[in-house]
Amino acid sequence: MTIDFAKGDGLVPAVVQDAVTRKVLMVGYMNEEAYRLTLDRGLVTFYSRSRQRIWTKGETSGNFLQLREILTDCDGDTLLVKAIPSGPVCHTGADTCFGEENEPSEISSPEFLFYLENVIRDRRTNPIEGSYTNHLFSRGLNKIAQKVGEEAVELVIAAKDEDKELFLGEGADLMYHLLVLLAQKDASLAEVIEILKDRHSR
Repeated sequence: MTIDFAKGDGLVPAVVQDAVTRKVLMVGYMNEEAYRLTLDRGLVTFYSRSRQRIWTKGETSGNFLQLREILTDCDGDTLLVKAIPSGPVCHTGADTCFGEENEPSEISSPEFLFYLENVIRDRRTNPIEGSYTNHLFSRGLNKIAQKVGEEAVELVIAAKDEDKELFLGEGADLMYHLLVLLAQKDASLAEVIEILKDRHSR
């Protein structure tokens, strides 16, 4: 894509959107160097107009923005950056710089699985006292894997009955614990989906 950096004296606005929830997280500016660094490292990087230097979002707070995609508008002078935040985006501690909670607009959407995956990963990095997810992580890989096996057996048993609500509940339990196991193994739902897509195309 062609980006017109010259129009804004070397800078273009970069609107950052959560790739999963689609909430607008913040707006920054990129010059060519910041744009290239963003692509090369996969971490959203800006040019600070006040500090007159390149900066990567999260370099101080640890709340990085993992790049998923960059689009340009029809005039080539504004960027839409789709990313996954690893924590609150605003310097105030809020989810977004616009005062919104970064949650899916449609809670029933299939994309909720990716949102849940991000919550689970955040629990691993930033434990919360009393969290069941953190309790699982504290028990280690073997216990997490065992829990996935137990939930799979319970799903199979529920499938043999006529109680659909129970069956769906067990399915939800299995999917949740699988996401925890994926996080523990530093694997992702997206990687699993890519394998399914590859198999589907054969």
